[in-house]
Amino acid sequence: MNFPAITLPIPDWLSAFLPSPEQIFDTPESRMALVIDLASHNIRQGTGGPFGAAVFDLDSGRLIAPGVNLVTATCCSVAHAELVALMMAQRLVGNFSLSAAGCNAELTSSTEPCAMCLGALPWAGLRQLSCGARDSDARAVGFDEGDKPPHWHRLLEKRGIRVLRDICRSQAVAVLDQYRLQGGEIYNGRPEC
Repeated sequence: MNFPAITLPIPDWLSAFLPSPEQIFDTPESRMALVIDLASHNIRQGTGGPFGAAVFDLDSGRLIAPGVNLVTATCCSVAHAELVALMMAQRLVGNFSLSAAGCNAELTSSTEPCAMCLGALPWAGLRQLSCGARDSDARAVGFDEGDKPPHWHRLLEKRGIRVLRDICRSQAVAVLDQYRLQGGEIYNGRPEC
């Protein structure tokens, strides 16, 4: 049996949307503003769910790689924005560990990671995670974020990954609400019992 190659096509609009490679993102808020814009644009373009993420080099303040949720567009349940950004960043630096490649990397995510994305973070070589909306905000619009330890952020910090929460939270929640109000597909919601 021949199996198909596994690829995740990046939306055509993404390259044109991104800032110039020289732009510096030197605050958590400036980095979060970009990923919230990515999430919002992803909704408007109809290319996926209401989530955006990006990997930044904290030393230079430069964007390494963006990511948007591609679950519905690719029929792939693991195509979450965080994983797309991490896969692209690791490909660009040529190593499965961003820290081993010499990056002081932060993953900025418009919403706290779901259980699947949380599981990937310790092996990505990150130094910092910044989150906008909370897990409870995603659940409030109908997404099932999976089972996570109650103090997941402390567990990451024990592994040397600093966690910043509630960065531009109201703006990140507004994107989730926009998606729900537009009738966006809640692709991993739990059916009512």
